[in-house]
Amino acid sequence: MIITDESALICDLAETYNIYDYKSLPVLMVATFCIGLRENSRIKLKLNNSPVSLETLLLSVAVDRLGLLLWTKSKDAEKGKGKPKSFTNSILGVEKENETIAFESADEFEKARLRIIGKVA
Repeated sequence: MIITDESALICDLAETYNIYDYKSLPVLMVATFCIGLRENSRIKLKLNNSPVSLETLLLSVAVDRLGLLLWTKSKDAEKGKGKPKSFTNSILGVEKENETIAFESADEFEKARLRIIGKVA
C-alpha cells in the first residue's frame, strides 16, 4: 500500500484512525489498521484501479437503467433518437467504439467480411 500511494494511505489513516505519523507505530499495528480501512478508502480504490466506490458504481447503473426504461416509453425511442448517455460509462471512462469501418479496396472488404463471419482466422 505504501508503494502504491503513500499520500492516500496517510490520508486514510488520519481520517479513519486519527493517525498522523504511521512510521512511529509498530509495523504489525499499522498493517492491522490498513487491513481495517473501508473498501471505499482512497488507497483501496487505487489498489483496485477503481475511480469510484462500488456503491457509487451501482447507483450509476441503476440511474442508467431507469433512464433507459423511461426512454423506451418515449416518442424518441419509437424513432430511435435521443437515447440517454450512460453515467456508468462516463464514470469508468468507457467510450463507445466507432462502428464505421472504411476499406481501401474491394479485396480488403472481402477479407474483413470473411474474417467477421468466421471463415478466415
